[in-house]
Amino acid sequence: MSVSERDAQGSIGEVAEEDVEGDTEGDAVSVVASHTERAGGGDPTPAEDLLYGVIRRLWPLHRTVVRAVEHELAGTGMTAGEHALLDVLRSEGPQTVPQLARAMGLDRQPVQRWVNHAAELGLVVTAPNPAHRRSSLIRLTTEGTAAIGGIQAFEASELRRRLADLPAGDVRTALHVLDRLGEEFRHLANGPRGAPEESDSRGSCGSGGNSDDNGITPASPHQVHKGRPAR
Repeated sequence: MSVSERDAQGSIGEVAEEDVEGDTEGDAVSVVASHTERAGGGDPTPAEDLLYGVIRRLWPLHRTVVRAVEHELAGTGMTAGEHALLDVLRSEGPQTVPQLARAMGLDRQPVQRWVNHAAELGLVVTAPNPAHRRSSLIRLTTEGTAAIGGIQAFEASELRRRLADLPAGDVRTALHVLDRLGEEFRHLANGPRGAPEESDSRGSCGSGGNSDDNGITPASPHQVHKGRPAR
């Protein structure tokens, strides 16, 4: 598999469903617009128009990819969030729950729920963490490795079939633009708190006061599909 195919494959694996209440589809564009106004900017330049076009497509694309992943996972007992969780563990190795949350750009609580459910399915287990006694490492089981491997093998074949006309250079450019957008929006998100209407509207659970003790539930002997469900 080429580098571009592996990068594209990873983009599906890293999509996770979020606990979002209400329609936040226009949030990203609104943040950029308010930031531009505070900076004294005028009408958008052609390049800014293109960036707005990219940003406006991100939320619908996110939801569409999540729906596609959920369709693919039908019959496995896994959710799209657990798919993303297993993808991180497969690519990065054992991680603590806080590390997983940072890698996925999410709060700790939803990630902990996915870890607990994945453990019930026999996909992950806890392991001692030499660096922190109270924060266990989460690692894939043999069943978990087989499950995410089988699913992603099918996804890779679908990407090759459906997106074969996309040049690798275009994919690399898209990755570069998305990386830069992510970097700049992290600066905006982590900067000084703005007016109340600009505060986080997604009901973030936050991580304050949460213990590093994972409280993971024991694995149970549920059967887990080790790849794509039969159609």
